[in-house]
Amino acid sequence: MAEEQLKLENQLCFPVYAASRLITREYQPLLAKLGITYPQYLVLMVLWENDSLPVNDIARRLILNTNTITPLLKRMEQQGLINRIRSKKDERMVLVQLTEKGEGLKVIALQIPEEFIKRLSDRELKTDDLIKLKENLNSIISLLSK
Repeated sequence: MAEEQLKLENQLCFPVYAASRLITREYQPLLAKLGITYPQYLVLMVLWENDSLPVNDIARRLILNTNTITPLLKRMEQQGLINRIRSKKDERMVLVQLTEKGEGLKVIALQIPEEFIKRLSDRELKTDDLIKLKENLNSIISLLSK
């Protein structure tokens, strides 16, 4: 029956969507200690890896449109986590740099991945299964990002 394809339980998209929302919810108490949201955490992780990046590069790494990331960056600048400055080489380009406060959050954030994995492992999920899941999701992201 073709209608079976339309059942929620037969969709790949729903468990991925639901898992994403629930994972973000699990991160909230961990990120509350830093005073940031999950999307802000993602931006900070990108900048902790490579500071002083163009907005477009951050958006590309996070698979977001620039019109989605710009308000997020404005809020982060108001919080004193980042600075947005015009490139001296190309004034059309806006660079995002960590402030001392933004860089300082890295020390506290170092415990977050371990704490998150511990929360999942306490619920009978094995670390190896989580690694395989991450690899499979990265494959899907790679296919869909082309």
